[in-house]
Amino acid sequence: MLYGTAEASLEIGWDVIIPLILLAVLFLLSIPIWVSLGITALLMLTLTGSLPLSLLGESLFSGVNHYALIAIPLYLLTGDALVRTGLSKKLLDFAEATMGSLRSGMGTSTVLGCGFFSSISGSDAAGCAAVGRMTFARLVEKGYPSGYAAALVAAGACTGILIPPSIAYIIIGMILGISAASLFIAAILPGALVLVSIMLTNIILNRVHGYENSSRAFSFSNWLSALWSAKFALAIPFVILGGIYSGIFTPTEAAAVAVALTLIIGFCQGTLTFADVPEMLWSSAKVNGIIVPIIAVALPLAQALTLVQVPQGFADLIRSITDEPSLTILLMLGVFILAGCVMEATPNIVILAPIMFPLSQEIGMNEIQFCIFLITSLGVGFITPPLGLNLFVISSVTGQPIMSVAARALPYVVGMLLVVLLIAFVPQISTWWM
Repeated sequence: MLYGTAEASLEIGWDVIIPLILLAVLFLLSIPIWVSLGITALLMLTLTGSLPLSLLGESLFSGVNHYALIAIPLYLLTGDALVRTGLSKKLLDFAEATMGSLRSGMGTSTVLGCGFFSSISGSDAAGCAAVGRMTFARLVEKGYPSGYAAALVAAGACTGILIPPSIAYIIIGMILGISAASLFIAAILPGALVLVSIMLTNIILNRVHGYENSSRAFSFSNWLSALWSAKFALAIPFVILGGIYSGIFTPTEAAAVAVALTLIIGFCQGTLTFADVPEMLWSSAKVNGIIVPIIAVALPLAQALTLVQVPQGFADLIRSITDEPSLTILLMLGVFILAGCVMEATPNIVILAPIMFPLSQEIGMNEIQFCIFLITSLGVGFITPPLGLNLFVISSVTGQPIMSVAARALPYVVGMLLVVLLIAFVPQISTWWM
């Protein structure tokens, strides 16, 4: 585990409160997250003396010097390669052949396509941008209002951190010392439930408002043709997850296999050339350059919070409100949702996981269930203002106003929250395989 315990007063003094207030101010000023977290960590360490500043550089380095983190740039590269090789389009074509005959066929196909993309790339933003570019115009042509079409894609792309292989589960596994492979297995059913909830929400809204009325009959021959065309793209997640679950390779090695398979398929099919590789590497590196610095600076902050007993103090605060496990779970959910509204998933995982994990153990929540509960709760934050990442991504892709998309995404937030509550109160959803 990357956090520890220390004997200290449970009282939270101004040496902790002032840095946290500063953090809130920096967020309000739109200072980059990694800069805000870094300044806050530096100030807290200075005021509390919980960790010698001479060790800060070592802490920053050790925070990112983990084998598991190699998977992050590799999965990002896989997502970019999917788009450039045209495999993502084949996945969407197969999704449309599967669901296109439904009354809400195009919308449902879009959500399923997001799920297919998530099962390979493990990234919300990549899936949102890729699927949004390919489906937005087609959704509008089918009769969906522009704002709603953008919200549908943004909601479907939330599965990027919920369906394995997910970067989020790699990070929380590293923080709490839990096998990422175990989390991948546990996330299959919850991720599928979130995907189904988004589909059902779209079907209900489509029936109420009459956005789309597909009259095309299902064609088994067209479905087989689309399946054959997408065979290589569909094989990638089977190879990745099958290799992980069978013990052939680790999640990090699986990420390398995913990159290699995608590139080989692209080169063999002639949809990718060596001239495309530098640009693809640069695109993935830019996204990775946002994620990794956040992890690096958030870990010293999380360590400082732990050393001054903030997790224990926070747990005591919740205990003073209630000792009922169900109410405790609801309070935890409230914290996760609020955190997801104002901060991206990566720093939330690094900071909240060590704070909330001991409390979840006290109320008897399984460690695997807690991880799935936390990640799924944070997934809702991708379509909630003011910092819903998918809202910004789809807005940049489609040109739709962020708040207009957020308003249209509200029904999907409700649907996802229902699944989160199921995960929280029905442990078997995430521990069925144990």
